[in-house]
Amino acid sequence: MIRLDQTDGLWTVTIDRPEKANSLTRGMLAEIADIAERAATEGARAIVLRGEGKVFSAGADLDEARAGLATDPVWERLSSAIATLPCLSIAALNGTLAGGAMGMVLACDLRISVASAKFFYPVMKLGFLPQPSDPKRMAALIGPARAKMILMAGQKIEAEEALAWGLIDRIVAPEALMDTVTTLAADACGATAAHVAGIKNLI
Repeated sequence: MIRLDQTDGLWTVTIDRPEKANSLTRGMLAEIADIAERAATEGARAIVLRGEGKVFSAGADLDEARAGLATDPVWERLSSAIATLPCLSIAALNGTLAGGAMGMVLACDLRISVASAKFFYPVMKLGFLPQPSDPKRMAALIGPARAKMILMAGQKIEAEEALAWGLIDRIVAPEALMDTVTTLAADACGATAAHVAGIKNLI
């Protein structure tokens, strides 16, 4: 349910469970974390996260969430692996982003979205706490009050508002999403891994 394509330093990770709105099992989360940890040591210059179908990810698989996935340390392992990557990381948001799936996206360097995407993290309603690093990363992007709008007031944010807030960085047409992401990654993919890491360390 997780696909990896590698081309000229660009690693593209696809969540491929569209029949379940790309909801995430523990095994899927661990597999993405494994890939990110490998990318850090195997010369990736850019990594892209994307979903198959019309939803990026609905978050945790609800059956597994009720069985303990909601508090599993695998979420933090994944977001930390992405946040500490020495290469450029881009979330290609082909559709709605919900719940714990937001953690890996918040940890990326760039977030490119289609106009139809919505963003929400219904932890208050569901009775779970967000993953520990997610509120701080969210607040760093959009400010504490807007983070509370999402996490505490349960607001579902549409793409235009998300762009105005700084939660995403650009809105593109669905058919242009992957071309846009590939173009954004092109300079990094044309450089050495050490050069990419050197620039990222300065920011």
